[in-house]
Parts: sequence; C-alpha cells; structure tokens
Amino acid sequence: MKFAKLLIGTTCFAMIGATQAVAETLTVATVNNADMIRMQRLSKTFEEQHPDIDLNWVVLEENVLRQRLTTDIATQGGQFDVLTIGMYEASLWGDKGWLAPMTNLPDDYNLDDVFPSVREGLSVDGTLYALPFYAESSMTYYRKDLFEQAGLEMPEHPTWTQMAEFAEKLHKPSEEQYGICLRGKAGWGENMALVTTVANSFGARWFDEKWQPEFNGPEWTKAANFYVDLLSKYGPPGASSNGFNENLALFNSGKCAMWVDATVAGSFVTDASQSKVADKVGFTFAPQQTTDKGSAWLYSWALAIPASSNKQEAAKTFAAWATSQDYAELVAETDGVANVPPGTRESTYSDEYMAAAPFAKITLESLKQADPASPSAKPVPYVGIQLVTIPEFQAIGTQVGKMFAAALTGQMPVEQMLTAVQQSTTREMKRAGYPK
Repeated sequence: MKFAKLLIGTTCFAMIGATQAVAETLTVATVNNADMIRMQRLSKTFEEQHPDIDLNWVVLEENVLRQRLTTDIATQGGQFDVLTIGMYEASLWGDKGWLAPMTNLPDDYNLDDVFPSVREGLSVDGTLYALPFYAESSMTYYRKDLFEQAGLEMPEHPTWTQMAEFAEKLHKPSEEQYGICLRGKAGWGENMALVTTVANSFGARWFDEKWQPEFNGPEWTKAANFYVDLLSKYGPPGASSNGFNENLALFNSGKCAMWVDATVAGSFVTDASQSKVADKVGFTFAPQQTTDKGSAWLYSWALAIPASSNKQEAAKTFAAWATSQDYAELVAETDGVANVPPGTRESTYSDEYMAAAPFAKITLESLKQADPASPSAKPVPYVGIQLVTIPEFQAIGTQVGKMFAAALTGQMPVEQMLTAVQQSTTREMKRAGYPK
C-alpha cells in the first residue's frame, strides 16, 4: 500500500513536471496605469483557468513603452507576445502587416457588444488588429467643495476662458492648492494629447488641406500662449514633468482644484482607497473655446499580437480574456462595478454601472460625440483628434512635445517655440514627401 502511494505520488509529480514543461510563457508589455496594473493582478485567475499558459509582465511608463514597442515591432525583435497599444499604432502597424489579425475570436466574446467607433479605430479595411481593453475621451474634473466655498458654478460646457477665471480664484499655492493641473510632460501621447485638444478648441489644426503645418497661424499662437500662461500661473510647480499619472496623484491628494484629462480617471478619483477627495469630485465635459470640434479626444488602450510572435493562439486566448465581458464581471466582483474598464462595451453601461459611476454619463456622451474625421473647425487631410494618423507623427509629435515643454519651463518664448515647431515640422513633412 505504501509502495502504491509512493508510485502514485511519483506519477503525479512527473505529470506536474510535464505540464510545466509544455506551458507557454507569454511576455506581455503594458503601461503602468492603474487599470493595467489591476489586469496584471487579476490575471492570476486567467493562469488558474489556463495552466498551460504562463504570463511574464513588462510594465513600463507610457513614453518608454511606446519607444520599446515601436523599436521591437519595426525590427521584428520578437521580445513580446502581447502588446498594449492605441488606435494610432493599431491602424498603422496593422496596415503594414506587423500585427496578427484578431479573427476567430471565442464564440462568447460578443464583438458586436463593442462600440462601433472603437472597433473601427482599431481596424484597417474592416479587419480588427487589436482588442480594446478600455476606451476614453477627455473630461473636466473639479472639486465641488472648493467651487461651493468660492461661490463658483461649473457650467456643463465650460470654455477655456472660464477655466482660467476659475483657476485664478482657486489658486492658493501657499496651501498647496493649485488652480488647475494639466499635462506638461513631453510626448506625443502625453502633453501633445492635451495641447492638441486645446488648440482644436481655439480653431487650430496641425496641417491644412495641402499638409502644410499651421503653427505660425493665429489659432495656434492664441492656444499655445493660453496653455503656457494658464499652467505657468495657476498650475503646480514642475508642471513640465507631469503626465497622466503624476496629475492623477496630485488630484487624488487634494492639490488640484481642476484637472482636464482622460475619462478613464473617473474610477480612480472616486475610489476612497486611493483618493482623499473621492466624495468631493464633480465631472463635466472638456472645455471648449471658439468651437467644440476636437475639444475632447478619442483613444483606446488595446491588446495586440505582433505577427512575429510564435505563440499567437495562446496570446489571442489571453487578449480575448482580458477584454471580455467575463473580465468585466471579475473586476466588478473583486474591485467594485465602478472600476470596470470603461468605454468599450455597450453592456458595461447598465443601470447598475450608471448608478455606481457618477462619471459614466459624461464619459459615454463624450465618446459618442468625438469625431476623429472632423477634429477641427477647418477641413483637415488627416484622421485623429489629439494625434495625426500618419507614420511620421510619432517622431514629429515627440519633437513638438519637447518644444512645448521647453516653453512651459521658460527656456524659450512661445512665439520663438512656435517658429521652431513650424520649421522642424515643415522640414520633416517635406522629407517624408507630403503631400503624397
């Protein structure tokens, strides 16, 4: 009997060892925001359900992630099996054949539940190249208690001029209370996402119909001066180092009277476990100015699979799980319904979710109104609200972001900065052969 037990135990041990030997390890590259960190934590459930798949996580700051992924996929380096990318990369990389098509999804995935605008933003000629983890627009967060104390009332559709007036009255740096927090960290997906929506609302555009840059025009001049003046006067110290995560931390610690940024932050600022002002936050639409076109962005963090990966089936299994209705239910059970990844599925916006998430209505309306094909009051030859969906934009946007950050720190006057931006962008577009 003892021998039999020993034999069984040895056999079981051998079977376990065999299972471990054949398990595929997926390397998942993702961004270091709270939703993705939650996905990493909850992925233990996936590994329990799929003992033949192990997950190896590479979690990076946004600018670093984009640089690493762009280099790896362009050189077919093969470092990663699952990529966290946005609509910009999905459309361009999918078109180049660098991504595996997201076809033959599980029967219960219910792709029709995903908002059409999100599906289209991650597709090329009707072929889906990434599965959306969450989608976002931008909105205004403000402290209801501070507005009430100051006798102020936030309109449903504030203008940037009104935002500046509010910021002036609420700015109390001696008390570590700053009038407004905005992105200042250089990067095409960091400061330029916010700056471009400000410029859009002032009637500006990146390029005219003949692909000529317009940074020397009156609209960009007004918008850039406004942005630098507003953040220099009423923003926190070191604003040029602040991106999404830094401003989120400032807002949650009670140091920002107002903040304009991604709608996905709604669940974070209302979470009492991480926000000191969770019960004091108000929500409204992103500011407008001379127009509402392009005043709020459209973006999605999504999971894609590089065509170079030799583990595509396992990678697709994970990507489908992490973006499924089942995953949304898991988040609701473990972390609360308000923390379900927003903006991708119609089923998310149930009566229960709308009641639990005070930011949900503004998020949903902003996503519906965002139109990447018409981001400016003037006609444009490109698609994209806070970005321009051409291969050259990543390099151009990064360079422009550095120059805006330099203007914000006072290293150069705004007019000089815009002249430099106009010259460098014109040079790069000519080099790339525009108009094509």
